[in-house]
Amino acid sequence: MKIRVLLFIMIIATQSKVFSQRNNFHVYLCFGQSNMEGSAPIEKQDEVKNPRFLTLQPLECSNLSREKGKWYPAVPPLSQCHSGLSPADYFGKTMVEHLPDSIKVGVINVAIGGCDIRLFDKGLYKNYLTTYKEDWFVNKVRDYGGNPYEYLISLAKLAQKDGIIKGILLHQGETNTGDEKWITYVKNIYENMLTDLSLNADEVPLLVGEVVHEEQEGICAKMNSIINKLPTLLPTAHIVSSKGCDVRKDKVHFNSKGVRELGKRYANKMLAIKTK
Repeated sequence: MKIRVLLFIMIIATQSKVFSQRNNFHVYLCFGQSNMEGSAPIEKQDEVKNPRFLTLQPLECSNLSREKGKWYPAVPPLSQCHSGLSPADYFGKTMVEHLPDSIKVGVINVAIGGCDIRLFDKGLYKNYLTTYKEDWFVNKVRDYGGNPYEYLISLAKLAQKDGIIKGILLHQGETNTGDEKWITYVKNIYENMLTDLSLNADEVPLLVGEVVHEEQEGICAKMNSIINKLPTLLPTAHIVSSKGCDVRKDKVHFNSKGVRELGKRYANKMLAIKTK
């Protein structure tokens, strides 16, 4: 009888420890197009590791010595094998700076430069597999199994074994500039994610970054007025301002300094939401 009681206590203690570890690992899903994918140059300062900030490797990358589906210290690139610096990098770095030492942060970044937002809509994606017909785009979609949404969801379910999904980050809109239906597409994608991952909207906010601002002469800046309408349709959506974030010469992509600032703003927005 005593042995049974002892075994029961040991099982309960083990389960409690596992739950505690899982609960202290906060996971964030990141998706979108080129700015989220990472187009800015990676510099030495970006390669500093923090053992509390991890990334779930989305692709097999022999050049990075990383295997798909495994957690690694978060060092850019976080999406494609040869992509650049992403807002997800400094989102995670900033989060662990402000969270208790017991908390780890993990990100999963599945983003495709040049994509229409509907490429992440599981009911519409087949119509947008060739937003651009160039090989570089087709190859990127192929790397994600031809279905980036399901690819992200499968990685997210894998991550749920280790941690708790706490939020979703989106940076997209350049390809959809001027499309008033964009907010409806985003709402549908977000709600599908919540359903497919058994998440509660009140516990998993959606953070959406503006594209290059008009003050930086952004080519797609008029899209920001549409992006800022999203919270009126989706109360758990929150907009991250891009105003003042440095940009590259093309006026579409943020440079390394701008990406760092934007990533910090995503984090500060999330931290503000969580402390309300």
